Amino acid sequence: MLALGIDPGTAICGYGFVELRGSTLHAVDWGAVETSPKLSSTERLKIIFQDLDSLIKRQRPDIIGVEQLFFNKNVTTAMTVGQARGVVLLAAALNNIKVLECTPLQVKQSVVGYGRATKEQVMYMTQRLLNLSEKPHPDDAADALAVAICSLHAAGADRMAVPGR
Repeated sequence: MLALGIDPGTAICGYGFVELRGSTLHAVDWGAVETSPKLSSTERLKIIFQDLDSLIKRQRPDIIGVEQLFFNKNVTTAMTVGQARGVVLLAAALNNIKVLECTPLQVKQSVVGYGRATKEQVMYMTQRLLNLSEKPHPDDAADALAVAICSLHAAGADRMAVPGR
């Protein structure tokens, strides 16, 4: 099963493809869609959509995991992240791919085993779980790989759930 994890943002939108083969996780591809602050918000969203749509069509993931919006004190940041999430959801819908939304707590729990893990702990465990020789860069891509891992765990749990329970 191949999962695409997304760490949404309008300046940097991290992505990471992780494949589950048997019981082993493999990093397939990762990176970030970056947009210039000189562009209008609509242009930035268009670039994010086009790049993600192209990645989806090329890799054909089975599921897409996206980090849920975490409301912090900066409402402006929350709104722009929400717009980027909307573009991700649209790309998934247009490509008929199931979306799993993961909270930051779920991602930390899935990758580290502890919901209050630090960003450094999540990055370290992501690197170890994917058997990578270096930490994935940029940080947004590392976060996206962690979301993909969480999505694969959640998808596996969904398949093992007994109907009617």
